[in-house]
Amino acid sequence: MTSPERPDESFVNSPSRKIIYDFGANNGGDIPYYLKKADLVVAVEANPSLCQKIEQRFSTAILEGKLRIENCVVVAEGNPPEVYFYLHKRHDVLGQFLPPDHSVIDSYTKVLLPSQSVMQILQKHGTPYYIKIDIEHYDEAILRELLRHEIRPPYISAESSSILVLALLAGLGEYSAFKLVEGATVAKKYKNHSILVNGDRESYSFPPHSAGPFGDDIAGEWMNIDDLFEVLRATNMGWRDIHATTLVQPDPRSRAQNRRQIWRHFPGWLAAKLRSAKTDAQ
Repeated sequence: MTSPERPDESFVNSPSRKIIYDFGANNGGDIPYYLKKADLVVAVEANPSLCQKIEQRFSTAILEGKLRIENCVVVAEGNPPEVYFYLHKRHDVLGQFLPPDHSVIDSYTKVLLPSQSVMQILQKHGTPYYIKIDIEHYDEAILRELLRHEIRPPYISAESSSILVLALLAGLGEYSAFKLVEGATVAKKYKNHSILVNGDRESYSFPPHSAGPFGDDIAGEWMNIDDLFEVLRATNMGWRDIHATTLVQPDPRSRAQNRRQIWRHFPGWLAAKLRSAKTDAQ
């Protein structure tokens, strides 16, 4: 399911054109906000029934050329026409490309669905302004592929399923300014929240299970890598998204001014987390 309307190619690649990629669009809960923030939203979702809901709900935006739907399984690389995908029998948000653990496999239905690589999708629609990655157990693979091809949009976010997400953003991506969005508290914290739309402020309430705001719409100051390491060390990875930007300069007091210093911090942080996890398990 792909929207048929295609704008002029020169406009697609215009640096002033803001394109948001919603990888893992689910039921479209983030789309109303993204439509306010961009010239074009590309919603990528594997589940055909969810794509139908998005198409029905946002039919006007599709006709106006503001929204395109890619009903496919997004993969890191390769171009198989179809791949197996695991649809959860009760919770749509838990659908995943990678095979589920054998202990929960009975909760899923294995289906064959169309697939596209992440780079195919970007090449089709244009240069990203913001990329949201929320793909169950596959965020790291997609993020790594983007950064490997030197795709570094002004704004990017991925679920912090492991410390590798931060390591990829800071090391391979060379991002140096970060924020966190807590998934469990989005609807409460960002109810009637002030967002910037075309230079003006307006109030917007983010629904439950949405990814919440991005960029400067997120509450709080941008953190350098050291600050974020400290926050993550004091808490758990859990259900939260790490946001990064190229548009904010890091705090000059930061110890992590280059890639070497960033990676110097990572092994010690990871070792501490592993020791802590081992202690908790005993």
